[in-house]
Order: sequence, then C-alpha cells, then structure tokens
Amino acid sequence: MRKSFMTSHYLGTTHSVDNQPVALENYNLFRADRALQEAVVREGAAWAQQDLVDFGRLAGLPATIALGFDANHYKPELRTHDRYGHRIDQINFHPAYHELMRIAIENGLHSSPWQSPGAGAHVARAAKYYLHTQVEAAHGCPITMTFAAIPALQHQPDLLAAYGPKIIANTYDPRNVPDGQKQGLTIGMAMTEKQGGSDVRSNSTRAYPVGQRGPGQAYELVGHKWFVSAPMCDAFLVLAQTEGGLSCFFLPRWRPDGTKNELQIQQLKQKMGNVANASSETELRGALAWMVGEEGRGVRTIIEMVAMTRYDCMIGSSSGMRQAAAQAIHHAQNRAAFGSRLSEQPLMQNVLADLAIENEAAMTLTMRVARSMDQQDNEHERLLSRIATPVGKYWICKRTPNHAYEAMEVIGGTGTMDTHITARLFRESPINAIWEGSGNVQCLDILRALQKEPEVLAAYFTEVERAQGADKRLDASIQKLKQQFAAGGDAETLQYRARSMADQMALTLQAALLVQHAPTAVADAFCAGRLGGQEGLNYGTLPRGVDTKTIIERAAPNE
Repeated sequence: MRKSFMTSHYLGTTHSVDNQPVALENYNLFRADRALQEAVVREGAAWAQQDLVDFGRLAGLPATIALGFDANHYKPELRTHDRYGHRIDQINFHPAYHELMRIAIENGLHSSPWQSPGAGAHVARAAKYYLHTQVEAAHGCPITMTFAAIPALQHQPDLLAAYGPKIIANTYDPRNVPDGQKQGLTIGMAMTEKQGGSDVRSNSTRAYPVGQRGPGQAYELVGHKWFVSAPMCDAFLVLAQTEGGLSCFFLPRWRPDGTKNELQIQQLKQKMGNVANASSETELRGALAWMVGEEGRGVRTIIEMVAMTRYDCMIGSSSGMRQAAAQAIHHAQNRAAFGSRLSEQPLMQNVLADLAIENEAAMTLTMRVARSMDQQDNEHERLLSRIATPVGKYWICKRTPNHAYEAMEVIGGTGTMDTHITARLFRESPINAIWEGSGNVQCLDILRALQKEPEVLAAYFTEVERAQGADKRLDASIQKLKQQFAAGGDAETLQYRARSMADQMALTLQAALLVQHAPTAVADAFCAGRLGGQEGLNYGTLPRGVDTKTIIERAAPNE
C-alpha cells in the first residue's frame, strides 16, 4: 500500500492566522471618541452625554455592526405587481435594513430637535447621527429626509398639523399601507428630472388643480421623476409646475380613501454606493397631492428641506471619516511589518495623523454648525449657519473620498474586500458630495448667500477672528481671504474663482475652530499641513515637527 502524503498533521500547519488585527467591535463608539465627547459638551449638549454613552455602546456591538453588512449585501428588490396583476410598487428589504431604521427612529434621529427643542437639541441629535451612520450610512437617507420635511411643512400649517405628529413619532412601521393605519411615517423627496438635474426650474412635471387653486389645495400630478430616493417612504415632497410657476406639493403613497396613489416606480437605480437604500425612477400618473406654501414659490419652500439634508451630508461624511480613521489606526496598532508595528513607523504615523486631523476638523465644523442651528434667534448664529452650511457641505463631502481611499490603503488588500467596512466606506464616500447639490451648486449657493445677505460675510469673519493672534499661519489665511473678497470682481469672475474661495473659507474656519478648541498638537498639525504653505496633495505629507504620536493616541478607538 502506497503511503499517503496528505496527512492531517501537514494540513493543520498550513493555515495558522497571526499578525492579523481582530475586528474593530465590542467597543463604545462615543467613549472611544475624545474629540466628539469634547464637542458635545462645548457646543451645549452636555445633558445628553449618558444617552450618547448608551447609544455608543449599542453602535459598537458585533450584532449592530453586522446589520450594516447584511443590509448592503442583500439589496432592496422592487415588486411592481402582486401575483394577480395588481399594481403594488412594493420594495422589499432585508430585515437588517428595517432593524437599522427602527434603531434610528426609536432613538429620535429623524425628529428629536422638533420633539424637544431647546439648548443643544441639534447638537445631541447630530452626535447620535454621527455615531449611527458609522455603522451604516445608506439608511440615513430616509432618516434625514423625514427630519428635514418638518421645516418645509411649516409653510403649510394645516398639513403640518395633520401629518406632523406621525412624522416626528418614534415609531417605525415599514408596511406599505395607508398612513391612517400607521403611528409613524417616513418622508421622501422628489425633485430631480432627467432633463435638468440640479436645474429644477426646468422641471416638466405638471400639477392640475382638482378644485380650487392655491396653498393647501388638492392637485393631480403628471410627470416623470428621474431620481426619487427612498421611494418606500409614506409621503414625498415634490416639485411640479402650475399656472403660477414651480410649486411644492405633499404627495402620499395612498389616497385618503385607502386606494393606492398613482405613483408608479419604474425601476430601482443600480448605484455604486448607498446600496442598502432604494432609489428609483418614478412616474406620476395623476397622483393626488396638496400644495405646500405659496404657488410658484416651490423652490423657496422645499429649500427649507434641502438645507437640512445638506447639513446632514456634513454629519454623514464626517462620520464616514471617523470610521475610516478609526479602522486605519486600529489596523496599524495591531499589525507588524518590517520589524515593528505599523503605528510605530514614522511614515505611517504621518498618514494616520493626517487622517485623524482631517476627521477632527470636519467633525468640529459640523458640530459648530449644529450649535448655530440651536440658536437661530441669535443673528450671528443664523448668518453663520447660512454661510457655513454650503461651505461645510462642499468641503467636507469633497474631502471624504480620498480620505476613505487612504484609510483603505493603510489596511491593504483586505480593506478592498466587501468583508471589510472600508470597501463600503469608499463606495459610499462620493454620495454626499454629489447628492443634495454637487460641489459647484454649493459654491454658487455661497455666492448667492453673499449677494442676498452680505452680512453673512461679516458673520464669517467675526467667527474666524475669534482665533486671531493664536497662530501666524491662520492670521495670514484670514488676511488673504479678506483681500480676495475686497478685490471683488464681476459675476463671471467670482463664479470662476468660487471653488478656490470656498476651499480657503473652509480651511480657515476649520483652523480657527481647532485653534480655539482642539489640543495644541491637533491645531498645530492642521495649520502646518493645511495653511503652512507646504501642503501636499496627498495625505501623509505633514511637515516635520508635528506631534503625530499624540494625535494618533487621541484618535485611536480605545476607551
């Protein structure tokens, strides 16, 4: 008998696993984030700390983290008809998606500042949203649209009174049934049409009055919406043309008599990111809707919703940066190469510290805007939020894709696999920059704000000058910006320069906030790497003298 060479002894020695970090889980996302903890207290939500500790523990559980993977692996599926041929427009999701939605809504991520307004309400909600979207970002789309619908509906008090209590209720009900059978509702938005994209004034969808015309009256809508995000929501804010111009409408999935509304989903979009959330092309074939706000002032009405969703893009992108930086640091601290741990090697320390300060700067600006939203009765805060939101949405969201890529590169080949969260972070990273108004749209909005309310520029400089004198590089950046604005120019020149001006505004504001509130190591590294005149095009190009070890220790996801 021939001897076999395939013995269990040899097989057992070929696959021992060592020098591989354990998964980043079983940790408290809030307790492990010193910068966020400080921001919550600083910006006025110290009262929410215990709630955030509890929520941070939930977000770090292996079972919660697994929900994000499952919700993205099992994509939503559209069923246009039932077995008997009836039109149902039903979208089916994996249970993991519904569980993420339930967690978000039961914890008030869609409504807490409207339920309990007061000092720090927006700050506390932003912090919790920041933690939750680190687990899974795509389902944040219907959460943020539901949250943002309330300011728009305030233009139509009768509709707000009828639907508002269920919109802000902490009850998630995913069933495709009339709203009268539900205790909680989710709200979507349908603005974009294929011929215009961001140019919504070119929309061709028409609204025909059922009886009387005007605010609060019933209309039937006919047209095609090119991009309806979260089409499984219970109702939508929609733009359509009337005799008086582009107007805003509230369109439910079901009519008051319990019959299905004529909103027909044509297909789901096949997206590179935001996979767990459904997005669709939809036809309106006489869909019943009610006008919200003044006829012909639809953009003015729905912009209240858009402003909130743009702010949530800032939170979501900052959140993605935090998860990416945490994953990169965790990996580097637990893996050795070339004779030492990665996190102990100077070049890797440069990369990790650069990722960390980018994240802290994004989060710090985002939480500062949250405080402004809590204090809209203060004129400085109102003006600051008006200019800082498009600046922040433009800059933070645009910085996220390369940040996600760099973190993925730190982890290496494993980071490119769908079994690792960095692959999903990378696919998700361009979404917030493109949706809710691309970079150019945000820059044009900055110019629009400066033209309509010149006082916003004074508010901006008042804010950054609070840090004047603390860092020469920051002082020089402030002076450079003042000179640029003093130079002025015609509309075409200003538009041509809008991106460079937005870049400088964002960096200067972030630097001013870090100089005032962050540890010296973080503020100095940011000013040196972003304002020092030696800025590199890639992460990991911080100049010599930066205290990378302190920065990495601060950002490490260790409780």
